[in-house]
Amino acid sequence: MDINLTVKRGDQFQPFYLFFIIFGIQIGIGVLGVPRYIFEDAHQDAWLSIILAYLYMLIVAWVMFSILNCYENADILGIQVDLFGKWIGKLLGTGYLLFLLAELLSVLLTYIEVIQLFIFPTMPSSIMALLLLILIVYSILGGLRIVVGVVFLFTLLSLWLFLLVYDPITRIETAHFLPIFEASFTDLLKGARTTIYSLLGLEILFFIYPFVDKRGTKIRLPAFLGITASTFTVLLATIISIGYFSPNDLGLIDWPVLSLFKSVSFSFMERFDYLVIMEWMMVVIPTAVLLMWAFTYGAKRLYSFPKKSTLYVTSIGLVITCSLFTKNVQIQNFANLVSKVGFWVIFVYPFILLPIVLLKTKRKTLKDLPNSNE
Repeated sequence: MDINLTVKRGDQFQPFYLFFIIFGIQIGIGVLGVPRYIFEDAHQDAWLSIILAYLYMLIVAWVMFSILNCYENADILGIQVDLFGKWIGKLLGTGYLLFLLAELLSVLLTYIEVIQLFIFPTMPSSIMALLLLILIVYSILGGLRIVVGVVFLFTLLSLWLFLLVYDPITRIETAHFLPIFEASFTDLLKGARTTIYSLLGLEILFFIYPFVDKRGTKIRLPAFLGITASTFTVLLATIISIGYFSPNDLGLIDWPVLSLFKSVSFSFMERFDYLVIMEWMMVVIPTAVLLMWAFTYGAKRLYSFPKKSTLYVTSIGLVITCSLFTKNVQIQNFANLVSKVGFWVIFVYPFILLPIVLLKTKRKTLKDLPNSNE
């Protein structure tokens, strides 16, 4: 397996789209319920926890770019093979792909759970998984540029949902945020960790970076702005939830952000939150498409598996697996497990890789010095 990739000009995309890729993969179904869990950790100072999480994610993204920039045009799979050898590198790469698959399954299960809970309680999970995967498969068959286009378009089409929180904003009680700075530093760190759990997805940089057109100079800025936008979305949802719900109620509501939309009413529609749940598919699909693309791309890169065959087999397997999760507790436990593993894979592992990459780069430079002097 080649460490560096040779990407055709037609398969590259502008760095501008990194903003939508990061925002699209981080803002998924988790944002509908995360304010409750951050509030449980940091209470009315939850906004401080989110800011801490934001600063940490910027550092992680900087570390990822630093690792990638040490190579000509490599991804995480090639970097691991270069650092640890063929067998260990492929083993680590396989673990990375399994995590992506688990993350994708978690996204599908959680969204299906919301649909069953609020709209179609009797519809089988396999049917809804099949409908979602048809859209995912259709998008990926068009290639990476179509995937990026789907993420870009669906993200734009979902932005109007932010306009609907005008009514809850007008009913915010500022007393719910007092007293400020009451949470301990330990509680703030717990809230930051919970925030990070809901904003997984930065690992996509390790896979998609070789396909970015690097002729421009501002490659990192769109990614940083994407992190800023996704964090601001969680911050806004959390602030509105804390201000709108009483402290006793917020700890009992499973999907507080979704409950905010129940206060929005129109004369032509009684339950507007139903429309929001269906529209939230525009938010879920970009996350799922990017994860599925990264998995099929990685399987082809590591083991030369045909991309279409991998896509079809994986989709069938996901439909079958979704039907096996029949209880909400099972889905929540699985989602929590994925979040905890994701914290180490995405937000800790790069800090382990960076010194190894820098050391190897330095040794290679010193080794080439005598040859250059000759």
